Amino acid sequence: MNLQNMSKTKKLALSLLLDACGYISFIFPFFDIIWAPASAWLMTKLYKGNKGKIAAAISFVEEALPFFDVIPTFTIMWLYTFVFSNQKRSDETIIDIN
Repeated sequence: MNLQNMSKTKKLALSLLLDACGYISFIFPFFDIIWAPASAWLMTKLYKGNKGKIAAAISFVEEALPFFDVIPTFTIMWLYTFVFSNQKRSDETIIDIN
């Protein structure tokens, strides 16, 4: 399954799940050694282009640093992509009613 072509609802559910995985390090602190690079890789698979690469770098740093795991990076990226971004996606249709 191509993660970039998922519906935005499924991508939100996956983002919430992946952010929850980041909280595992509160119980098992050494989990971040595995999770930091994995989260960065997953971020590049979920979001393409430069914004995916930038988000991956932020995700890696956030997961690698202690006590920053409370930041829901995947969910914030979903919000940025589907709620706050002004850039039109290629699958959007604009209908002018003039």
